[in-house]
Amino acid sequence: MSREYTLQPAPRASSINIDYAAELNEQQFAAVTASPGPLLVIAGAGSGKTRTLTYRVAYLLENGIDPRNILLLTFTNKAARQMLERVANLLPVDASGLWGGTFHSIGNRMLRRHGSALGYSSGFTIMDREDQKDLIDTVVAAAGINPKEIRFPKGDVLAEIFSFVINTETPIDALLAEKFPYFLPLLEQITDVHARYEKKKKNTNSMDFDDLLEKTLRMLKEHEHIADFYRRQFQFILVDEYQDTNKIQADFIDTLASEHRNVMVVGDDAQSIYSWRGANFKNILAFPERYPDAQVFKIELNYRSVPEILRVANAAITANVKQFRKELAATRPSNAMRPAVVGLNDGSEQARFVAQRILELRDEGIALDEIAILYRAHYHAIELQLELSRRGIPYVITSGVRFFEQAHVKDVTSFVRFVANPRDEVAFKRMVKLLPGIGNKSADNHWRAWEASLGNSSAVAGVGDPGQNDGATDAAENPKNPAGITDPGYNFGELLRAIPVGAKSKKSWEQLAHTLDEIAPGGQANPPSEMITSIVEAIYDDYAKANFTNYELRREDLNQLAAFARQFKDVPEFLSQLALISNIDTEPALDQSTDTEAVNLSSVHQAKGLEYHTVFVIWLTDGMFPSTRSLETRDAIEEERRLFYVAITRARDELYLTFPHMRLSGGFGDVFQRPSRFLKEIPTNLVEDWQIRRQ
Repeated sequence: MSREYTLQPAPRASSINIDYAAELNEQQFAAVTASPGPLLVIAGAGSGKTRTLTYRVAYLLENGIDPRNILLLTFTNKAARQMLERVANLLPVDASGLWGGTFHSIGNRMLRRHGSALGYSSGFTIMDREDQKDLIDTVVAAAGINPKEIRFPKGDVLAEIFSFVINTETPIDALLAEKFPYFLPLLEQITDVHARYEKKKKNTNSMDFDDLLEKTLRMLKEHEHIADFYRRQFQFILVDEYQDTNKIQADFIDTLASEHRNVMVVGDDAQSIYSWRGANFKNILAFPERYPDAQVFKIELNYRSVPEILRVANAAITANVKQFRKELAATRPSNAMRPAVVGLNDGSEQARFVAQRILELRDEGIALDEIAILYRAHYHAIELQLELSRRGIPYVITSGVRFFEQAHVKDVTSFVRFVANPRDEVAFKRMVKLLPGIGNKSADNHWRAWEASLGNSSAVAGVGDPGQNDGATDAAENPKNPAGITDPGYNFGELLRAIPVGAKSKKSWEQLAHTLDEIAPGGQANPPSEMITSIVEAIYDDYAKANFTNYELRREDLNQLAAFARQFKDVPEFLSQLALISNIDTEPALDQSTDTEAVNLSSVHQAKGLEYHTVFVIWLTDGMFPSTRSLETRDAIEEERRLFYVAITRARDELYLTFPHMRLSGGFGDVFQRPSRFLKEIPTNLVEDWQIRRQ
């Protein structure tokens, strides 16, 4: 016969330790002390979102909730640790039993405990992206597919496809049609590889990163006793950055909260900017529909920016139809300077304006690392990187590597370098390894054959080769030979065709020879812009599709590289400028090991969550920001507008919004640019129009 035994809550402090009304503003206080049930907290930019979540956890603990009954979900483990550390500083309680971390880390803990229900042992391996790629490559080979014979997507690209399928719960055929249409002819093979990959993971007791979500949710849905166990354990669920959740993450939360419904989600719909990586804006927008009894709180007091910037931010987001309306209000005093709208002639003049203003700000006492230049796409910063380098202004790129150091840019420029200097072994090997069936060993063999074909002839020495005239001098004296190649009769294709290659590489090798003949006929190099366009269209486009998950963004980069190259009259000048930017860190004055103060260059996506004294938002023209691809649907243009809102709200004290009237376009000459529609939506009385005088 069983006996019932009542377990009492653990003893707690006899009085409340925190004066919540004094510690929080009125809006934060209302959210923190809300009664149990579904809670949606719309926390505007700079409004103290983390503070609200931290105090909510403390409030639950002070009201007798066992830490083991609280689940805190964040997008980084660092965020969870920081919140729990703050709670520990607020309360003299042991909160070590509280589960806090990312969705993936929580899924991992659950699967370690109960993964046997899905046929996995507790010691399953979590593959990193490199492991995942290797396993997929193994599966592709086992399926009888030879990527060297056809442009089949590489392991990284397949991993990205499979990840989207899981996180957006979209069938493979629909996903390919939407994001990878050039792979639709391979649908049957890709579907087969996916099935084999899933089976292989099961057989090897391995999971990839996405499995930690997908398998956990499947376990909860297929095994009610496990779901019931966790529903009883997690009586209160708190979620940070809810606007960034994808479909699986939202389903995971709803599954755990289906009975007690004590779920608090905190986020800002106006900062939902990650649909391109699977985030679902509908999750936060439709929360009141999924939880009709939800209490909705808005936290609109901003502690970051001056009123002038916040008025522009409020105006910038007004046109969006799908949103929770709110009005950011400043806690800081007014600034005499309104945000500036600055029209420039072109990208080069825009770069000169930004660089000059940065130097003025530094003279005014603003540290360089308190200044940020934000842009919609990485290639928007090409002219800017060149101008900052010329003026000796140190900068760091928080949105990734410098433009000219990116793999795809270096791949394409390796062709140009090789034409300029046929003895450039690094450029030759990088170029030929882009071809199917050519790896390190065959590249070495082909280089030796190429080197032998050159012999000791000075007639084929390239630009700047020892014993030859400087390339720039050749170009000036012989305008018909702008590359500076000393032998106008030199034929790249003829020598390449004489090199024996394997059967698998024969077709692509012929294409390489043809392309080199096209970009440097008779040894006379075409203008750099024309060369880049030919290289991309003839060879690199197919390679990029098969090898890069973000092919479209990289293609935009290369299109802009061709446009950028139009301003250089010959290959030596073009390559010299690339070398200047790529090697700028080696100059002692800009050595960041000794001088950590540097201007921040970043995409808006990467800048989310950060703040700066001064922010420049550049290339605010239709087709650039908002991007051309976003102009097709209302949902896409609304996300672009949210991105613009995020850019504005990074600024604390000064904001500059710049737009060039013209831009270079590869092969099409100068293109007229309309100011961004987002600028037109801001009332003119909220900004200051700067007229540029030119000397």
